[in-house]
Amino acid sequence: MKETLKNLENLHEVWSVAKPKKFSANNRIKFDELTNSIMNSGPFYYYIIDFFDMSISNVSDSIYDIHDFEDRKATFDDVLKAMHPDDVDFVVRAEAFLTKFFSDTINREKLLTYKISYCFRSKLKNGKFGLFNHQALMLTMDENGGYGKSLNIHTHIDHLSDRNTYKISLIGLNGEPSFMNISLDDDGQNKIEFSRREIDIIKLISDGASTDLISDKLSISPLTVKKHRSNILDKAGCSNTAQLIKNCFQQGII
Repeated sequence: MKETLKNLENLHEVWSVAKPKKFSANNRIKFDELTNSIMNSGPFYYYIIDFFDMSISNVSDSIYDIHDFEDRKATFDDVLKAMHPDDVDFVVRAEAFLTKFFSDTINREKLLTYKISYCFRSKLKNGKFGLFNHQALMLTMDENGGYGKSLNIHTHIDHLSDRNTYKISLIGLNGEPSFMNISLDDDGQNKIEFSRREIDIIKLISDGASTDLISDKLSISPLTVKKHRSNILDKAGCSNTAQLIKNCFQQGII
């Protein structure tokens, strides 16, 4: 228990580095637009966190169907304390890695054009632990690059896998490239990069679209689609599309 609390303190320290200098301005969140970049393959809930004071708002009622939070007034600490003790250290390292990755590799200003995804186990209402896919979309940042507000979505994915991969994915929006299966063990050196076109094709494959239909929708030749499909499988290290779709759902790519 003491180790878990220490790790949670470390997590807050990671976020404090990027803490904004003041409250984020109220923003009119267009959920219809946001959901275009979010697909949920199981029971899920969402909330918005303000990194200035770590308060949460816009909490979906479904959080109380999934977790045993008292008084139906969940706090961010409730969400953190529900996390499996063995996964807290990974989340600490993941958040620290993401802060450094955006500063050193991508460009901190582009944080607003990425969806962050990784998995951790969390305690369910029945007292058991389940695997959740965490997706985060930064909504606001201050003029110094400090975190403002973020939309977080947690999806219960035990039906897809009961094993945490301990990998991170960054899904590019607005044409930005995507990075899948980033490992913290090699400091992200062996990341898998998908182009916007490849992500579009993966999403269409997950919808059951044939090569010809993908060709029509994207206005490219069937031969080009086949080449993309082959490249995608090679990059992802998957032997077939079923494995690809499962892995991409788990990593938050689709």
